[in-house]
Order: sequence, then C-alpha cells, then structure tokens
Amino acid sequence: MPGKEETKVIALNRKARHDYFIEETYEAGIELFGTEVKSIRGGNVNLKDSWCDIVGGEIFLKGMHVSPYEQGNIFNRDPIRVRRLLMHKREILKLYDQVKQQGLTLIPLSLYFSGSKVKVSVGLCKGKKLYDKRSDLAKKDAARDIQRAQKEHSRY
Repeated sequence: MPGKEETKVIALNRKARHDYFIEETYEAGIELFGTEVKSIRGGNVNLKDSWCDIVGGEIFLKGMHVSPYEQGNIFNRDPIRVRRLLMHKREILKLYDQVKQQGLTLIPLSLYFSGSKVKVSVGLCKGKKLYDKRSDLAKKDAARDIQRAQKEHSRY
C-alpha cells in the first residue's frame, strides 16, 4: 500500500524501562548525517546511557553512541556528539514545563525507521526508587514461575 509506512525497530533502551516510570511517549525526528544513517542501518547504535535536554527552545539528544561507519572516511562524525531532535515548538514547550515543574526527565526509549526516516521515541519519565525496581523484579520472577508451572503441567 502506498499510504502505509513500515516501522523497523533499530535499538531499544531496556535500561530506561527498568530505571523509570514512563508517563507519556512522544515521537521525534532526529538530525543525522549520511554516514550516521548508514551506521544506524547496520544496527551500530547504543541508547543505554542517553537522555534528552531542552536548551533555548530546542530539544537535544545527548549520550547516544553511533559507531563510525567503516566505509566512511573524513565524513564520519564524533560517535557521541549531541544530536538535535525535531519536534513541534508547542510540544517542546509543553515538555519543558513538565520537566521543570514536576521534576520529570526525558529519556529516549527506542530508535526506529518509519519509512525511510529515522525516528526516536522519547519518554517523559519519573525515576524509580530501589524498592520499586525490586518489586518489579519480584513480579517478573513470579510471572515466570507461573509460566513454567503451567508449561510443566501441560506436558502431562
């Protein structure tokens, strides 16, 4: 279909889902150079310790590591350079107000292709305390044990 765009996930930030409660998610474009896009197509990107910052009415992605493209020469950029995200001005101002007033933070959750464009899913997040992380792990372990028991029971 000509009107339907295909999405292909490139990288996920699993640590963000472990360390933060995700209040809302937003989609943003990202400003990249040609060799960075080629490297991202190969999956050479890491979102683990990245975050977003709003400066001067613009939103920037910091800490994202894009490995240099092997066939690139002088056109390769710094792997952890600051990259600008592309969002509407009113969305950026809304996020800025929420970050400053409520003490929330902006964390990139995933990087994906939407058609031929690279997009970033940005989450408005609230940090988890240690006991929240422990309770989440306990719930996951309990669910895993239940699944194992059901699978074992279904064999007989």
